[in-house]
Amino acid sequence: MFPWLSFLSYVIIVTYTPGPNNVMAMNCAKSAGFRKSLSFIAGVFTGGFIVMLLCLLFSAFLYNLVPKIQLPMKILGALYMLYLVIKILMSGKKSGGESGNVNTGFLIGTVLQLINPKLIFFGISVMSVYILPYHNQIPVLIFFAFFMILIGITANLCWAAFGSLFSMLFSRHGKILNIVMALLLLYCIVSLFI
Repeated sequence: MFPWLSFLSYVIIVTYTPGPNNVMAMNCAKSAGFRKSLSFIAGVFTGGFIVMLLCLLFSAFLYNLVPKIQLPMKILGALYMLYLVIKILMSGKKSGGESGNVNTGFLIGTVLQLINPKLIFFGISVMSVYILPYHNQIPVLIFFAFFMILIGITANLCWAAFGSLFSMLFSRHGKILNIVMALLLLYCIVSLFI
C-alpha cells in the first residue's frame, strides 16, 4: 500500500522550508508586490514540472536498468533526508528575507529550477523512494510529478503572500519550528524501512 502519510509529510516539509524558490518568491513579493511575483511563481511551476519529469525519467531508467537498485536508492534518499534534518536543526535565525533589488520573472523562475539542487535531489529521492516502488504507469507517474510541483507552488504562494509574516515567525519561533520539521523528517526516514 502506498505510504501517503510519509509521502505527504516529506513533500510538504521539503516544499515549505526555506529554499531558493520560497526565498525568491518572498523577496520578489516584498520588493515588487504579490501580483508581480506571480510571473516568477509561474516560471517556478513550469521549470519545476520539467525537472520533476526529468527526475522521473532518470529514476525510472535506473530502476529498469538495475532492478536491485531500490535499496541503495532508499538509503541515498534516507541520507538526503537526514542531511535535511541536520541542516534544519543547525539553521540559525536567518529569515532569508532581506529584500533588495530583486529581478524576477517567468524566465528566471523557470531557469532557477534547472539549476536548483534542492529540487533535483528532492525529485530523485521522492521518485525513487516513494513513487517508483509502488507505481509504474506513465499517467500515474506524471500525476505525481504534477502533484508535487503543485504542492511546491502553494508553498511559493504562501511565502510570497506572507513574506513579512514568515520572517517574524522564523525569528520568533524558529527553533521550535525547526525541531518539529526535523522530527517529521526523521519519521519519514524511519517509515522508509518499516
